[in-house]
Amino acid sequence: MAVGRRAEKMEATRASLVAAARKAFAEKGYAEASMDDLTAAAGLTRGALYHNFGDKRGLLAAVVHQIDAEMAARAQAIAARAGTPWEGLLAEGAAYIEMALEPEVQRIVLLDGPAVLGDPSQWPSQNACLETTRRTVERLIADGVLKPVDSAATAWLINGAALNAALWTAASPSPEQALPKAIEAFRCLAQGLLAKPG
Repeated sequence: MAVGRRAEKMEATRASLVAAARKAFAEKGYAEASMDDLTAAAGLTRGALYHNFGDKRGLLAAVVHQIDAEMAARAQAIAARAGTPWEGLLAEGAAYIEMALEPEVQRIVLLDGPAVLGDPSQWPSQNACLETTRRTVERLIADGVLKPVDSAATAWLINGAALNAALWTAASPSPEQALPKAIEAFRCLAQGLLAKPG
């Protein structure tokens, strides 16, 4: 029983730190958010931060993972409402790119995340998206919608195109003007995979 309570307390501590960091990183940015502010907002000590995340960078990784997972779930829900799997694949990519306009996503995931954590395609949260895309590509190839290309390579390229379009949009001097260009380019690239272009 005590082990269960301790695990619940640890999870509550982690959740408090992630919530405080998410708010601070969104409002101030990673560089300006101090560890003292983060721990004070969560009602915890620096020791709790170090114990659970190692350092501020580890805390950013946890926040990015949480937001990126939410982004993927939202994009997949949009894809599920599309008329066909092909339209769903395009809708999912476009939805991910559109999230680049959301201030929290823009600052934490697309600007600070790569600057601090490195290449987003290597983040653990991207693996689930990649696997979902690979399965969709395999189904579209089997159905004759896409050319018979390697599904793993194609999933990497499709996800990479959406991710880089979102990164480009977020870093643009005018993200609102960049967005439709990014989505159009993403769609044009993806359409090159069609077995019968149309």
